[in-house]
Amino acid sequence: MHKTDLIDSIATRSGLPRADAAKALEAMLQSITDALASRNAVTITGFGVFKPRERPQREGRNPRDGSMMTIAASTSVAFVAGAGLKNALKTVTGGDSVGNG
Repeated sequence: MHKTDLIDSIATRSGLPRADAAKALEAMLQSITDALASRNAVTITGFGVFKPRERPQREGRNPRDGSMMTIAASTSVAFVAGAGLKNALKTVTGGDSVGNG
């Protein structure tokens, strides 16, 4: 599903005009982005938690020539699915969320 599909789905499910659904989605995404940029977790009960994850500076290998190099510290985002999302996936797949039946 792409962003435009998501906007269409929000509009259909909520009864909002498509333009308002797009604004609502943009506002939600910007709010999540702002919170994560401030190093705060975002919890959506029943759906999951977005958490900023710090990766320290570390040594690695250059894939081109195999030489050692320093990989800079960085921040990424981790997502942990909530119980509601996990249960929805079990219902759809007929098993657990990792496909082990």
